[in-house]
Amino acid sequence: MKKPADIHDDRTPGTGEGEFIAEVLRAEADAVARLAALVPDRIKDWGAALDLLEPCSGHVVIAGMGKSGLVGAKISATLSSLGQPSNFVHPAEAVHGDLGRIRRGDVVLLLSFSGETEELISLAHILKADGVPLIGISSAPESTLARSVSVHLDLGGITEACPLNLAPTASTTAMMAVGDGLALALARRRDFGADDFHKHHPGGMLGAGLRPVTEVLRFRVGDNLPILSDRVSVREALREAGGDRRAGAILLVDESGRLSGIFTDGDLRRLVNRAEDPTAALNSDIAGCMTRSPRHLTTNDLVRDAVRLVRELRVDEIPVVDPKGTPVGMIDVQDLIAMKVVQELDGESS
Repeated sequence: MKKPADIHDDRTPGTGEGEFIAEVLRAEADAVARLAALVPDRIKDWGAALDLLEPCSGHVVIAGMGKSGLVGAKISATLSSLGQPSNFVHPAEAVHGDLGRIRRGDVVLLLSFSGETEELISLAHILKADGVPLIGISSAPESTLARSVSVHLDLGGITEACPLNLAPTASTTAMMAVGDGLALALARRRDFGADDFHKHHPGGMLGAGLRPVTEVLRFRVGDNLPILSDRVSVREALREAGGDRRAGAILLVDESGRLSGIFTDGDLRRLVNRAEDPTAALNSDIAGCMTRSPRHLTTNDLVRDAVRLVRELRVDEIPVVDPKGTPVGMIDVQDLIAMKVVQELDGESS
């Protein structure tokens, strides 16, 4: 019989590695799929866990040893990002002074694949005696952990992706998925929305995408963005829009002041290039050359909505209007690029 260290000795280096990696990924995906299939039959347990979490006025404290502890730290971070204060406590350190981190109003989530981790069981017994609500996650519904907690979530039978069935792989993936399920279901119960998410993610790409477009407007009506009547000629519009640092488009409005069209630098280029008499073309009515009823954003939209339109329409400028349809400003793709929420567009746009 081969020793574990010799199991792969008969393989040619590099042979079949792609398929082996695919098998690992399939094994982990299968663990999550099997777990998902168990949820309908165990919805009472999930509901009971959420019933403990929903009214939590303190922190959700998470504890686990080894790989389970690392998974716990990630679950704690996810809960915090979704509005539920959370922190991680190491089980061994908890019984050596860190129990002070767990206070009245907290709920504790205990992670152990076997359900028999000694340090975690000791912590569970102490907290249970203190009346702290406990949620346990393990693969053993008859384990000591399962008997010690208020609610137990069963991972079910899992075979690790590791060929030796030793290294925590599929089990940690499933455990993390359970944490995501709890965190997202809790956020759903609390009607945690995009505005709430923005408050917890003010920086980075997520925060930038959730900023109101009105906060990032470089071109604003009444400041550096004129709005013109759609009854003027192209030449008159260019003259009135003038300036060395003008926007790359002109916004046109109808008699009521509502946005009726947009005329971009690209429109001007195409008009002149296609005309037999460029001078005569400049004297034509801009209403016949502008893009009528252009797609636009409102003052209630977010930067992510601007990014979506830029990618969908392949345009460089997007008007922003108030609830009455009156232009208030314009988003320029260069501003989105500067914010690093989009990259340079390929090919001709606008």
